[in-house]
Amino acid sequence: MQNNFSQIYKAREVFEKKLPFLLMRNKIIASIKNFFSTENFTEVDTPILQYCPGMEVHLMAFETKFVNITGEPSKTLYLHTSPEFAMKKLLSFGMENIFQFTHTFRNEIISPTHYPEFTMLEWYRLNHDYTKLMSDCEEILKSALTSIGKLKFVYGEKTCTPFNGIEKLTIQEAFQKFCHFDILATIDNPNTPSKTLLETEAKKLQINVSEIDTWDDIYEKLMFEYIEPNLGIGRPTILYEYPIHQAALSKAKSGVPNIAERFELYICGVEIANAFTELTDEEIQRKRFEQDMQTKKDLYGITYPIDESFLEAIKSINSATGIAMGIDRLIMLTTGAKDIKEVLWTEIPTL
Repeated sequence: MQNNFSQIYKAREVFEKKLPFLLMRNKIIASIKNFFSTENFTEVDTPILQYCPGMEVHLMAFETKFVNITGEPSKTLYLHTSPEFAMKKLLSFGMENIFQFTHTFRNEIISPTHYPEFTMLEWYRLNHDYTKLMSDCEEILKSALTSIGKLKFVYGEKTCTPFNGIEKLTIQEAFQKFCHFDILATIDNPNTPSKTLLETEAKKLQINVSEIDTWDDIYEKLMFEYIEPNLGIGRPTILYEYPIHQAALSKAKSGVPNIAERFELYICGVEIANAFTELTDEEIQRKRFEQDMQTKKDLYGITYPIDESFLEAIKSINSATGIAMGIDRLIMLTTGAKDIKEVLWTEIPTL
């Protein structure tokens, strides 16, 4: 009994310390909702439980079973890794500007910036490309800070402010600036680049490359060591124009088929958002899904089913753009919290 009382007291003490962050969290979310209201967005609410959780190669979903009490066979379902598929279906039904705050689930490590259940903000604009989302991001960052009377984001010793504008760097420019070579010149095949050319450049920078590393593995090591720590310092950074094989659900840049209209937003070295001009070609999207699931199977021994209703839906979307933003990370950086758990109302027991 004494031990249980001690645990309860400790949990309450932890909560009281983070309560100021949580109250600021409410103000920040309210300010973002106000932004969407002024932009004539509709707030939506889509199911967390999905037939397909998402198709990204390296994202792992939580799996569950739907057990029918009538005795029919159980069905495998997943907690979504993003509300993207469901929200794009709403676009296909005629919705235009939509946004959603939703709990999202990814079966990955716990760290100061990662938690298996987190809040994602996702929004879509019909008949726009991803450049419109860049200006949305700038306004949302400003409103988040203003809502709690702050002028800059903080993470450790790093700071930045959006009130002096946002830095924009292409992937090519970032690698030239911080790694001193042309990343695009290392891609010998736009769809499945071999690692040979990138390995040569990486070893010059003292990056350890193993025999099983792919081009993407080496790329991620370079990003982690040389690129990301330098992004969003002084002012937020938008990193854009990704190689097409990293396009995921984004379309190719007009007239430049080897470049994707995709960007990521960084604050104080932390990535907080990922955006696309949406791919609406069903055949190309299907091929990407099939290729990604083959890669997932090769790497991890698992695959997820393709959502045929999603592929059918995107046929009726002419032009759209969408973005996912990690709200817990944004709140961390806005309030000055050091760990993502400090901005969560409660934590998952035993984790």
